[in-house]
Amino acid sequence: MPHMPLHQSLRLGQYLAKQKLLRRDKFPLLVELEPLFACNLKCTGCGKIQEPAALLKQRMPVEQAVAAIEECGAPMVSIAGGEPLMHPQIHEIVQELLDRKKIVFLCTNALLMARHIDKFTPHRNFSWMVHVDGMRERHDASVSKEGGFDAAIDAIKLVQSRGFRVMTNTTVFNSDSPQDVIDVLDYLNDEIKVDNMQIAPGYAYWKAPDQEGFLGVEETRALFAKAFGNGRRRKWRLNHSPLFLDFLEGKVDYECTPWAIPSYSLKGWQRPCYLLDDGYVSTYQELIEDTDWEAFGRGKDERCANCMAHCGYEPTAVIATMGSLKQTIRAAVA
Repeated sequence: MPHMPLHQSLRLGQYLAKQKLLRRDKFPLLVELEPLFACNLKCTGCGKIQEPAALLKQRMPVEQAVAAIEECGAPMVSIAGGEPLMHPQIHEIVQELLDRKKIVFLCTNALLMARHIDKFTPHRNFSWMVHVDGMRERHDASVSKEGGFDAAIDAIKLVQSRGFRVMTNTTVFNSDSPQDVIDVLDYLNDEIKVDNMQIAPGYAYWKAPDQEGFLGVEETRALFAKAFGNGRRRKWRLNHSPLFLDFLEGKVDYECTPWAIPSYSLKGWQRPCYLLDDGYVSTYQELIEDTDWEAFGRGKDERCANCMAHCGYEPTAVIATMGSLKQTIRAAVA
């Protein structure tokens, strides 16, 4: 995968080789860990804070969070929510996972970063993942908070000054033009100089307040083909495999790999993926063994018709990359 630190790319490569050696056909690349649902924002594309009040007050114990990651064995963990920095022991969860040699991304809207920064220490396997959905006006509208963009950029600069690795995550909706995408990625890449950027089309998350803003497949391909044109894709430090970027542009098509980025929250392991909610099970083994994985994906489940989400298709691209010498070399030099 391009622009990951070399030691992390090697770690992922070793993990994939081990799964192949063990002849495992289903294994997690990364876990979406949600130790709480509470948030300090009301983003238009998210429905997490619509959970019942009693659930919004809950915080996952450190031991439970760590045990879930240990159980499944994933090499990478993306801690999301809700807003993880509202969890009083989030720094302990991060440290416990780092102690177990996991690669950890802490997803945040950045509003609480300055208040909690002293609880964290820079580590080669730890990255802040800051939500930036566009330039100032666009981002503030997306998160329904004036000043949200400026607060996020100030927080990024603060943690950079402290020696932390910083990444951003940008979700694209049908109100975004190719130029909107170009503007924010140019800014984050060239002006703010974040280490890596992730970008993904918004998926029609069923609890999201705004159901009209999501992109269809052809809209997604057209938007990314234009945004990635004129060599920009190679210039930007995108934290995606070249094959996933090809997929976004419509140069290749893939089937979803829903089991590769499972989601674990206060409710348990979410079936079948982070974006579809067909119930929960208490163990990772149950999730893998008792889910009809063949029932999901475009052409199989109507809810998947417009999905081109990172959590479903990046794993397909990564596995395809690792299975091809040509694509592995391409990823290494991208």
